[in-house]
Amino acid sequence: MKKYILPAIRLTVVLTVLLCVIYPLLISAVGKLAKGKGDGETIILNGKVVGYANVGQKFDKPGYFWGRPSAVDYNAAGSAGSNKGPTNPDYLKQVSDRADTLLKYHPYLKRTDIPADMVTASGSGLDPDISVAGATIQIKRIAADRKLDEQTIAKLVAEHTEKPVFGPAHVNVLKLNVALDELKK
Repeated sequence: MKKYILPAIRLTVVLTVLLCVIYPLLISAVGKLAKGKGDGETIILNGKVVGYANVGQKFDKPGYFWGRPSAVDYNAAGSAGSNKGPTNPDYLKQVSDRADTLLKYHPYLKRTDIPADMVTASGSGLDPDISVAGATIQIKRIAADRKLDEQTIAKLVAEHTEKPVFGPAHVNVLKLNVALDELKK
């Protein structure tokens, strides 16, 4: 019995130290080297933190870019998707209702012009980014509401378009809306 218990105890102690002390300290040290020093990238407007760049927020006023819909109403404490499939009638109605809302505020669009990310929630329910097409369809509405030139808003979208090495280009909604507010200055 001693032949099995002592190695098991040693293995338990070694793995406990490795996985409960060394690994977390290593990950914490790597995080401190990242942007935001491991605390997330905060976005500041007028000296106040207005949000985190990697967590989607609700914007529903006409003068702001709207983000991707959230299955958890943008509650960062309860990140989750809807778990409803594309054949679920409730889900299809929800997507259709979102498209109707977009068309109400964007009467110049056709239903086929609406990018999928503007009517479907992400897996986390907290996606902070929208597609470039999702931002572009909103330019006319925002320019009219803020009484700005559409080219000014389009330039802002272009400046805030992120082009990762892998994956499609996208726009961070919070950063874009903060830049919109800074245009007033």
